Amino acid sequence: MRIGTQISYSGGFAESVRDVVELEKAGLDVVTVPEAYSFDAVSQLGYVAAKTERVQLASGILQIYTRTPTLTAMTAAGLDFVSDGRFILGIGASGPQVVEGFHGVRYDAPLGRTREIVDICRQVWRRDRVVHDGKHYQIPLPADQGTGLGKPLKLINHPVRERIPVQVAAIGPKNVAMTAEIAEGWQPIFFHPERASDVWGDALAEGRAKRDPSLGDLDVAVGVPVAIGEDVGHMLDWVRPVVALYVGGMGARGKNFYNELACRYGYEAEAKLIQDLYLDGKKEEAAAAVPVELLQAISLVGSKGFVKERLAALREAGVTTLQLTFLEPAPERRVGVVSELRELLS
Repeated sequence: MRIGTQISYSGGFAESVRDVVELEKAGLDVVTVPEAYSFDAVSQLGYVAAKTERVQLASGILQIYTRTPTLTAMTAAGLDFVSDGRFILGIGASGPQVVEGFHGVRYDAPLGRTREIVDICRQVWRRDRVVHDGKHYQIPLPADQGTGLGKPLKLINHPVRERIPVQVAAIGPKNVAMTAEIAEGWQPIFFHPERASDVWGDALAEGRAKRDPSLGDLDVAVGVPVAIGEDVGHMLDWVRPVVALYVGGMGARGKNFYNELACRYGYEAEAKLIQDLYLDGKKEEAAAAVPVELLQAISLVGSKGFVKERLAALREAGVTTLQLTFLEPAPERRVGVVSELRELLS
């Protein structure tokens, strides 16, 4: 099981990168840079590439609507080049609040667009002359839609790798099935190892049945808050506002993917309460309503013995990469956590 972490959305970026340099020495395998509606992830990934030597770098995630497929491919190839072949292209649909609310772009057909984007990216990385006649993207642009001067082109540069790993953030059954079919990695959110098979097992099996063997095994990269010790139980409460934000506020009633996930885990009543409170502006009450059982299931917070048990559960559920959110603020303690996890995983 690989160990990764994610740099914070905002503030303290230089300090976070200094932490990553020390974490790399302790055995960190992957660092992910998010992109929501903060600074772009690409410029920051280039900075991290220059400051590190071994750790893999992932976008977490580049949403699929605001870059053309070929620009996404060019960007991934460029990041792979400056990192000497260490980049992982993490993509996802994000949600209509961000895509339409911040970017002013229509949110539609996430599955179809993702499938076509992955195909186009792989053409670019192979240095094929890019030709794609899909429902959502036509390359070159048909003559009747433009000047008629477009012609198939191939990437000028020779990429470090002709297949850059693609990781897709997905939680809906159809999206998960597609991810298991076409991507190197899958990034779920709020992963409950004891209930994950009930929620995603059929979708994963469906996708893996169609999977090209050349893709290798599916990398399952799961985000987990972490704190190890005998006196860290109170830190579990620090996870509450994040879960409440997603389950309660990341979308509208009837259109919240994370609320639906909580319901599929068996927390229908709790999910409704959290959403009602959050959308009524009662954010603290919404956070307090998040079940402690759910918090414990999706986190690594507790004694070494407890964390070892949770690691075994995650491994049994098929997790291959941990994306850690460190709850302990001291940088030296984060280095210690990576070392302890390495020990517990051995």
